[in-house]
Order: sequence, then C-alpha cells, then structure tokens
Amino acid sequence: MEYIFEDNKIYAKREDNLLLAEVTFPSRDESRVNLDHIYVDQSLRGQNIASDLMLIAYNYIKERDLKIIAKCPYAIAWFKKHEEYQDIVINVKTKK
Repeated sequence: MEYIFEDNKIYAKREDNLLLAEVTFPSRDESRVNLDHIYVDQSLRGQNIASDLMLIAYNYIKERDLKIIAKCPYAIAWFKKHEEYQDIVINVKTKK
C-alpha cells in the first residue's frame, strides 16, 4: 500500500479516491501532537494495517522531534502493547 504523508496525517487511497487507511495527529503545540484517529477500511481489517500505520506514524513523528499524546483508543492500546515505542509518548506508559 502506498501512503501519502501530510503534516498531520498519513493515509492511503484507492484509485477511485476511496479512503483505505488513515492516521491523524494534529499539532497540540510546537513540540507535541495528539494522535487522535486511526482508520482502516473494513475490507482491509485483520491484515495488521492499523499496526503498520501506527509504526509509520511513530517514525514520522519521532523524526520531527515531536512528542505524542495518544487520544485514540487503538493508539493507546497499541503503545501499551509495544513498550519499545513509548519513548516519545507522554501519556501512555506500561508499568514494569
């Protein structure tokens, strides 16, 4: 799947412009974004696309030296499951 990168979102569309997958992370201030939405079209669910998109978003945000405030329930659960990506997440930490 080919992703399109914009300032505050990453997404993929089909040739007919149907949205296939999307993650949004609007700016909260100069150093933080709210990761507030992840979407995968029903026809693609169960293929780990949401998880892949989270990793792509994490890398994109980290490369810009920003911190993440996870607002989306899926994002919160994903970060709890993947401790190794919590280094730039402000509000989600797993207890050791």
